[in-house]
Amino acid sequence: MPRFPLSERWYRWSAEHVVGIDRTFAALLTLFCLIFAAASDPWIVSVVVSLGMTVPLAWRRTRVALSGAVVVAFSVLHVIVIPDMLLPSVVAVPVSLYALAAYGPRWASSAGLAAAVLGSIAAGLRYFGGEYMTRASTAFTTAFLLVFVVAVWAFGDLRRVRNQELEGLTERARLLELERAQEAELAAMAERTRIAREMHDIVAHSLTVVIAQADGGRYGAKADPDAAITALETIARTGRQALTDMRALLSVLREDRPRDTRSTPQVADIDALVQDLRDGGLRVELRAEGEPRALTTGAELTAYRIVQESLTNVLKHAGPAACVVVGARWTDVGLDLTVTDDGRGASGGLVPSTAGGQGVLGMRERAELHGGRFTAGPVAGGGYRVRAELPYTREV
Repeated sequence: MPRFPLSERWYRWSAEHVVGIDRTFAALLTLFCLIFAAASDPWIVSVVVSLGMTVPLAWRRTRVALSGAVVVAFSVLHVIVIPDMLLPSVVAVPVSLYALAAYGPRWASSAGLAAAVLGSIAAGLRYFGGEYMTRASTAFTTAFLLVFVVAVWAFGDLRRVRNQELEGLTERARLLELERAQEAELAAMAERTRIAREMHDIVAHSLTVVIAQADGGRYGAKADPDAAITALETIARTGRQALTDMRALLSVLREDRPRDTRSTPQVADIDALVQDLRDGGLRVELRAEGEPRALTTGAELTAYRIVQESLTNVLKHAGPAACVVVGARWTDVGLDLTVTDDGRGASGGLVPSTAGGQGVLGMRERAELHGGRFTAGPVAGGGYRVRAELPYTREV
């Protein structure tokens, strides 16, 4: 447990026991004042005035304005009905004034100060302005009372400022904690979205290739056994690559080991991706233009996933006789990727399409995440085109 200074520990403890402290203080002061009030003459009036000035102190921080108003009323009564003496209950006046300045609303604090100033003048003239007192001593005593009540009010107002600062710091800490929780939730949501996007790309592509190769190998096994062997080899290779990608992706969820990024696909791996699909029977051509340049790691992965998802969609929807052209053009500002097919759409797909696909949405999110642009849509005369522009450096 951290060790706080004694003053800080007292402040924390007193803030948690406000009611008990105030009532105990009021009870002790009331008993003390009653001893002197009972010995006064007339004692009944003195007892009533003392009780009216000290008992309300039990609520000086919980019912500040009401407690202060009662103390002011009985203080006025004290000046009027107690002629020749000052009861010890007048201690309640600075205590109540401090509470009004520190814990009460601003209007109550100002009203309490005005009442204390007027009461000090009245008390100075009544109790220190008799025939045995000179004018100088009366003025000095009255001035002392005025300075005293103003000083008490000033200390209370300083406490008000400290309380407001502490409340502001507490509220700021609460807002920062809330903001941190929201940022953590947004970060977790973004990470879940990224993982879901990666899972979609890996699983959708791998299973589509496996299904297409399995169907092709099954139909061509009798006429050409070598085609079936080639299909099985493609299935095995695709499954191993998918397993490697899944292990690399899921390693981010483990806290006891760093994320494995050694198998993260790059632009250079697009050649192998195209070759695998070409070996599986898809008529696909890769056209590269310009001098390759370095992209960020995220942009490299994005380029690969866009081509992978586009070719997966060709297998799903374009039909077995579709031709695909993958274009990779390196410009002065970035990499321009295009994947264009001349297929017949979902009616000729090897794999039945399902509603609610997230492939196009995921590709767009990937491209925009790295400062690029993405478009996808049908081509006039048949077919479909996907285009993504990925800059070398992301603009901020």
